[in-house]
Amino acid sequence: MGVDPSFVGRTYPPTPPYEVARTALAAFAEATGATHPACTDVDAARALGYPDVVAPPTFAVVVAQAAESQYVADPAAGIDFSRVVHADERFTHHRPIHAGDRLVTVLHVESVTERAGLSLVATRCEIADAAGAPVATVRSTLAVRPQDDGTQGGTP
Repeated sequence: MGVDPSFVGRTYPPTPPYEVARTALAAFAEATGATHPACTDVDAARALGYPDVVAPPTFAVVVAQAAESQYVADPAAGIDFSRVVHADERFTHHRPIHAGDRLVTVLHVESVTERAGLSLVATRCEIADAAGAPVATVRSTLAVRPQDDGTQGGTP
């Protein structure tokens, strides 16, 4: 079974709030090599006008992937995560994410395109703060490889 194209246009309910913790931001900064002091030092962040430490720009993917899991984990969607390759990720930041944020995300399935047996699944995550103000938009494309039926010379 391939990716079900009938999911295109589907909007998932808002996620429970994701509480951004200083420790999560520090761990993400270390893992990604982000070295700006505002990502780990409260005083440095406040000196720049932020209320707390600031997330590296790509941290929004952590929040978005939690929302995308609603779709990917749905067996009816036809996405075998073991066959997924991350093809593209794009961020539009409306304001920086910082420690103390409570972020809610709404996932939109934008398209499912088949190319040479590969399913390209495009999603959009709208991330907002607790008051509903936009924080970031994350657009992702996942490439879902087809099941190998043994005719392509692959390992079953």
